[in-house]
Amino acid sequence: MKKELILTNDGSMTIRINDLNENYHSGHGAIQEAMHVFIQNGLGLIPSSSDLPIRVFEMGLGTGLNALLSYQYAKENSIEIIYSGIEAYPVEKEFYSKLNYVEIIGVDYVDFFSWMHDLRWGVLERYDDHFSVRKIHQNLSVFCPEPSIFDLVFYDAFGPRAQSEMWEMDNLEKMFSLLKTNGKLITYCAQGQFKRNLKQIGFDVVALPGPPGKREMTVAIKL
Repeated sequence: MKKELILTNDGSMTIRINDLNENYHSGHGAIQEAMHVFIQNGLGLIPSSSDLPIRVFEMGLGTGLNALLSYQYAKENSIEIIYSGIEAYPVEKEFYSKLNYVEIIGVDYVDFFSWMHDLRWGVLERYDDHFSVRKIHQNLSVFCPEPSIFDLVFYDAFGPRAQSEMWEMDNLEKMFSLLKTNGKLITYCAQGQFKRNLKQIGFDVVALPGPPGKREMTVAIKL
């Protein structure tokens, strides 16, 4: 599939897949969207008083932006995050090496961003006291998660129009399984059928204001 780098409205870059007519992040602002959806309304909803690490599972590791911002959040709030991200089609170095995320959030994160992308697949690696990463090179359809271990799921697959299979019941049931009780699935998507599927599985579904360019986003809580 043909890819190209594009500049989004907040000055940060993303990757566009022309064959799918789809971006990895919002054209209204890649960093802006990720911060609003996954950091402010994801990690920001988890009490930081616990000594236990926060365990995050990301569906769609992609460019590594959500992981990068999660590491920034962990450092700034003196917490520990154990981060797992699954990706069936890893982004090539010719693309991720040209993204300008660390130029915007701070050059202190250059080493982390390079380290994360250079990691071996399938092995949990510790970067420092705040962050560990496990990258999973696998299709979600064959992924068999360990149940009830994650506090958060960042569901960041391409949208239902471009990748409808990612929003079907079997994959959402996997997300329900790997979450702890009261764990949360966070996503930019607010499609009606998607939310009905979440409710049928057993999630309590909450609609929150979306990032610029989107009216709503979704938080689903495992009861």
